[in-house]
Amino acid sequence: MLVLQKSGLAKAMEFNFKDIETEVQGFWQRQNVFHSETDSIKPKYYVLDMFPYPSGAGLHVGHPLGYVASDIIARYKRLKGFNVLHPMGYDSFGLPAEQYAIQTGQHPSITTEENIKTFRSQMDKLGFSFDWSREVRTSDSKFYKWTQWIFIKLFHSWYNKTTNKAEPIDLLIKEFEDNGNEKVNAACNESSFFSADQWESFSAAQKSNILLNYRIAYLADSWVNWCPALGTVLANDEVKEGVSERGGYPVERKLMKQWSLRITAYAERLLEDLEKIDWSESLKETQRNWIGKSEGCSLKFEVCGINLNIEVFTTRPDTIFGVSFITLAPEHELVPQLTTEEYKTAVEEYVIYAKNRSERDRMMDIKKVTGQFTGSYVVHPFTKQQIPIWISEYVLATYGTGAVMGVPGHDERDHRFATKFNLPIISILKGIDVKENSFDEKAGILCNSDFLDDLTVQEAITKAIEEVVRQEIGSRKINYKLRDAIFGRQRYWGEPIPIYYDEEGIPHTVDEKNLPIVLPEVDRYLPTESGEPPLARAKEWKYKGIYEYELTTMPGWAGSNWYYLRYEDPNNNNEFASKEAIDYWQNVDLYVGGDEHATGHLMYFRFCTKFLFDFGFIPFDEPAKKLVNQGKLQAATHQILVASSRRENEINVVEGSLSEGVQAIKFSNGQIVEISIPAKNIFISYKDKGDLISAKIGVSQLNTTYVPLGAVDPISNSTNELFNLDIDKFISVLPAHEDSLFVTDNGFYQGGKFYPVTGQKDCFKVKFIGFEKMSKSKY
Repeated sequence: MLVLQKSGLAKAMEFNFKDIETEVQGFWQRQNVFHSETDSIKPKYYVLDMFPYPSGAGLHVGHPLGYVASDIIARYKRLKGFNVLHPMGYDSFGLPAEQYAIQTGQHPSITTEENIKTFRSQMDKLGFSFDWSREVRTSDSKFYKWTQWIFIKLFHSWYNKTTNKAEPIDLLIKEFEDNGNEKVNAACNESSFFSADQWESFSAAQKSNILLNYRIAYLADSWVNWCPALGTVLANDEVKEGVSERGGYPVERKLMKQWSLRITAYAERLLEDLEKIDWSESLKETQRNWIGKSEGCSLKFEVCGINLNIEVFTTRPDTIFGVSFITLAPEHELVPQLTTEEYKTAVEEYVIYAKNRSERDRMMDIKKVTGQFTGSYVVHPFTKQQIPIWISEYVLATYGTGAVMGVPGHDERDHRFATKFNLPIISILKGIDVKENSFDEKAGILCNSDFLDDLTVQEAITKAIEEVVRQEIGSRKINYKLRDAIFGRQRYWGEPIPIYYDEEGIPHTVDEKNLPIVLPEVDRYLPTESGEPPLARAKEWKYKGIYEYELTTMPGWAGSNWYYLRYEDPNNNNEFASKEAIDYWQNVDLYVGGDEHATGHLMYFRFCTKFLFDFGFIPFDEPAKKLVNQGKLQAATHQILVASSRRENEINVVEGSLSEGVQAIKFSNGQIVEISIPAKNIFISYKDKGDLISAKIGVSQLNTTYVPLGAVDPISNSTNELFNLDIDKFISVLPAHEDSLFVTDNGFYQGGKFYPVTGQKDCFKVKFIGFEKMSKSKY
């Protein structure tokens, strides 16, 4: 090197990696180096990445984290003589593009196209070995034609539990015509029986409603996560701590007529088949817990003084003599009938509170104990004693029967509930004290249990079920936590659902020859003034110019259910993929993506594959043989700690009238004990070099959303720094936060006004604690 430097040749001998990379990538492109064709001579290898949503910010760091790993495998397999399929595309329908369209009036397709160009240029610069001739986009009508086709197949199918697979609905209709439904063993919502003669006497509308109880794609009243600010239904994984993941808007539970997919029909197969795929054990365990299989029995409790029964499902019928209360989900249909006049107001207020919390929050927040007595009682089926009926948010309307029998001696959650509300706590096991804590293990010898005394727990479970069945007060039952998937969204930027309604309001699928049903042009991307979905703005958009289309669109995950199959034959206009292509490429050999999709995309991905397998469209029933999670890149969490380092009493932080917006913060012993600020969100942007104080504001105290602003050094213990934010620019990009509160180093900013802190610049210390996955949605 010294010689080169002295001779002036050092610059000439530099490794010019930019020019070399550009030249090599140009060669790859000209020669179609990574293009793959069906070639039966070579063994195939299909490596797939979870395709990205093309947001305006471009790729995030988590994308190449996975793509680099899959690219290494793809290149290695090519060198080993495999015919490698390594495609890439875009999951290009979704809420962010629509929100941007609402704010700017620009059609989502325009911004989506611009974002895709950015993503493509970034991936090209990274030099990935993708076969771009197979690119798919879920928002391309040539792609979503087949998403709509799959929905039509789902609508015209039912699940036969006898053959354990989906079958054409025509076979079910033929059975109804010949024998009624008494011998039908189906996954369904139907509970009443009818004969063949009765079926023939039903009107077209009655027949349609009955069949909706059996169809795999069906329309029914369902409890949903409704976000008024976004004007749409959200999936469980789109709701965090009672607000929308995007935007931080309040979400409430609401009963609405929605299209759903009967994924619960596949619960047992989804559970059992986890054993035959090479996925991480942690991810498989997450899916097992989400499916949540439990075996036990249903049991009926008669309501005192009313001709009603409350049915509960329990896995522990051995604890029947330890029951001291019944708890219903606040949304349970019997709550109004069970509520006495004395408790009417209290029950109504509690129902409003509970239904505005997401199911996920209610399931996760196990230490929070709330409830309300209805004023009514049931009769214990064996002791004949009266037992009080309560409602509580820890019981979910969508799990089991929406009612549980409270056994505080042998269930931790019931114990906390009984302790809070001073209800009896009974031990049904010899030598077990349950005054302070419940004993939840399935072990011991029973006592205080009448005909179950002196039996082991397992013996008592068997005996109790036998007695329940003998007395005809219940039945054996297997239950699952898995819920059917809500499929409709009150949005514009999604696949139109290929349904139209006749003069009687009966839903029908459009003719397959009329696919795709393309999104119409609308004047705005918001719901109508009467609350209908945005598609209702297209007044002339009708099937065959006559019939009303379904106005909701499919969810963001509709296209990702099956997209891996389209890569195998992306330009086929006659079918979603040819038999030749599917038989050769088969299912994915290696799938790389995040484990955060375990209970969403990956569950629906498996469900759709099994459905297509049942009808013989594909020769395999699992979409990916092996799945690897690439891990996560983390950043400081969005929890923000704020404290006063100087004053213990109330600090008035504004000049002018308190009614103008910002009000007051009260401190005690260095911690915030009260805050009175009428803002949906609070953002803190403060640059500080001083000592860090860790007084915490909890979300439950403030009902606010915390978002990290700017860069932070998570390593230093003494100089964590949160850099100042350009508030005007932030609001111009996210106008929904115009009324949010911004805390700066010298005051507060809200609603276009600045409120200076008077003489107390050192009142606030800001610190990030903990870490979480980096996300563009967290800025």
